[in-house]
Amino acid sequence: MNARRIGCFYLILMLCLGAAACSGSLFRNYGGINPNGEVTQAFEGYRVNSEFRYYVSGAHYYPNALMGLHRDYRLDPSTLWREVPGMTTAKMKEIVDDMKTKASQHQMFQQGFEMSDNKGRPIGVWYSVLWARTFLRMNEDGTVRIDTPDLDIYERQERDAVVIDSPSN
Repeated sequence: MNARRIGCFYLILMLCLGAAACSGSLFRNYGGINPNGEVTQAFEGYRVNSEFRYYVSGAHYYPNALMGLHRDYRLDPSTLWREVPGMTTAKMKEIVDDMKTKASQHQMFQQGFEMSDNKGRPIGVWYSVLWARTFLRMNEDGTVRIDTPDLDIYERQERDAVVIDSPSN
């Protein structure tokens, strides 16, 4: 019986080590999108960074997300982001205020995030409700793949809240 347990232990250990080895290479090109209070203040202070290209996702009047990507990086053209050409303080104010209005209608708040590449270097900023997240991957061709968040983020949160608050649960 002990030999069987030892064999099972080694089999599980080998599977775990194999999974760890695969995941390291599988996720090596992924960057991060992490909450950052200074980024929140920059967006809500309508501060435009001339080193960024700005993009929006979602409805034209009430975008789900606003992103600034450093000009040294190119966005993967297969994504659905819409560039905001010539971002100004006035355009930033309009977009951020519209996003805040939409979020407040659903009793949510916007948050700023810092985006970093797979080596931890900052490459941009992101602004959305906490649940409108995505992933960031550095492609082999030098572009950055950042998929847009789901378009129904507000509706999904409302559905989930109704399920949680329902008296039958």
